[in-house]
Formats: sequence, structure tokens, C-alpha cells
Amino acid sequence: MFFLHGAVSSNTGYPDYADARDTSGWNRYYTKYATINKVIMVYPMGNRDYNWMYPDNGFYIIPAMLKQIKQVINVDDNRVFISGHSNGATGSFSYAIKQPSLFTGFYGFNTRPRVATGGTYIRNLLNRSWFNVSVDQDYYYPPAAHDSLDKVMKGLHADYQDHRYNGFPHWFPQFNESEPAYKLLFADLTMRKRNPFRPNISWECDDVKYGRCDWLSITALDTTTAAKAAWQKPINFRINKWVVLDKEAKAHIVDTMMNGFVYRKRSGAVKAAYSNNIFNIETSDVGAIRIYLSPEMVDFKKPVAVTINGKQRFKGKVIYNKQFMTDGFEATLDKAALWVNYIDIVVKPKI
Repeated sequence: MFFLHGAVSSNTGYPDYADARDTSGWNRYYTKYATINKVIMVYPMGNRDYNWMYPDNGFYIIPAMLKQIKQVINVDDNRVFISGHSNGATGSFSYAIKQPSLFTGFYGFNTRPRVATGGTYIRNLLNRSWFNVSVDQDYYYPPAAHDSLDKVMKGLHADYQDHRYNGFPHWFPQFNESEPAYKLLFADLTMRKRNPFRPNISWECDDVKYGRCDWLSITALDTTTAAKAAWQKPINFRINKWVVLDKEAKAHIVDTMMNGFVYRKRSGAVKAAYSNNIFNIETSDVGAIRIYLSPEMVDFKKPVAVTINGKQRFKGKVIYNKQFMTDGFEATLDKAALWVNYIDIVVKPKI
């Protein structure tokens, strides 16, 4: 489990290599329950230039660290998690929305659930789980907004939890009363295992750098000529109350008017499913896709068929591609999600 710290904008450098993140204090319950459950805790350090929120310069940090760790430790590839507090919780949420493929589940304490560098495409959470811990006196994100998001996620039938603790401020992990939340978190973690070959994927992005989820990748957008599908509707809600702190750090509720999410650019989206060597894919504002294949998904002795927006676009046998396999493995060192070949399709070919 990676724990992402908060207050990234106030860090201007990095500590000396010999310095370690504090595994007591605020992190004492991670240390306690990780030891009990034999979980490897990793404490990255971010600063205002390279972090997991904004700008986008440092978003590569966690996947790169995971690869380095896998070079020396026999990690269970299907049980890798991200958690965080404050800015770190927003970072955890951002990995769930933008780049979940390497990870199993995501957790956050005192989260502001948003993507700071692009659209918050909340349907992307359908591919993973999100476990939230919120409080009623949090200036970072108001409890009513968490309640609104909870309703949205239940409406989508997402694997989503929000655990509310009343009477506590933003620095909830400082209090001993936060320990029950960690018990719940690790109980949840021990029950989860990633399935990179799940038969259904829903994915949306406004930057193809974050176009991939497991076996499907949006490799090109078509946001100028393609017709947006009716099902690709932005999800949002209004926030009318916010918690602010006075000089004595006491919480007060003030009126506000803002949307839960900001959508800065037009995006492309896909809904994909496979069964019995047949892939059925719907697209919206997408120019091209790539399907990654594994023997866990299809029978390579039989033809593979791909239908996009109601038209069959590919049918044929696919063979193992050794170079593609080794290149893919060397990129991530992921032993559990081995992709043996791929199918590239231009969604709207030139006539």
C-alpha cells in the first residue's frame, strides 16, 4: 500500500535520503494494521513541483516506484493499493480516475474527490473500488458534498463506501478515535484482489495519456467531428455549503455556489464488454482504440471478433506476439496481467 501525504503545495524540496517518513504519529495506525496484515507500506514524498495532484509532472511517481519495488520484492501484483490524506487522498482518487490498471483499490481520509488536471470522469470508478473516510468539520470538502457524491455513486452501482465520523476536523488521523476507520480499511483491503481481465470496462478521458484501463485503451480522441453519444453525459452536482475555519480553528458553515466537478475539455468515452471471443464496444468522441488480449480472456485457437457501435470491425485469429509480451512486461513488471497481443481499430475509418 502506498500512502500519499497531504500539503504537497507547501513542500519545496525533498528530505535527505536517510530521512524516513514518520511511521508513528499520524501514520501509527497504518503501521499497526499493516504489520498485523503483512502489508508493505510505502511512503512517497511529493513537493509542489512533483506530486500526485497538480501539475501533472509527478503523476508518474507511484507507478515508477511500484516498478522499482517489484525489482527487489516479490509483490502480489493483484494486491497493490493506494491510500492518502488530504491532498494525498485527492491523489489516490486521481489514480482511480486516471490510471487504475496497476492497482487493486483506492482509499482516502479527508478527501476532496476531484481530478485537478482534467475532468473528473466519475464513471471510471466502476472499474475499481473507492473507500472514503469523511468528517463533519472538514474545511477541505464539506460533508454534504460527500453525501451528494455518495448518492451519485449508488446510482451508478459503484463499489463505493463513505464512512462518516462526526465531531472531528480535517486532521482526523491525529485522533485516537480514527483507529476504527483503519480497522475497516484493512479489513476491506484483505478481501480484495484485482482482476485485470474483468469482462466489462467503462472508461472516459480527455487526454490519451490516461486513455487506458486494463485491456482497453483509447488511443485517439475525435472530439471535433465525432458525434457524442447520448449516454456520455457529464455527471455533476451542486455544492451549496462549505466549512471554513476561524482564527481559533473552529468550524463554521458558509453559503457557496459551485459544481462538484469541473470539465475543462471535451472527452471521449467507451463502454466495452467481451464474452466467448466476441468484443462489443460502444464509443463516443473516440477516434481509435486498442484492445489488449490475454489467454485469460479469449481462446486463441478460435477467431476473435470485434463489433464497434453495432458494426463488426474485426474478425480473425490472433497469435502470440513475443516481442509485445516482453516489452509489456518490462514496462511494468506486472506478472499477473500479461498481454500477449493487441488489436488496433480506427473507430471511424476514412472513406
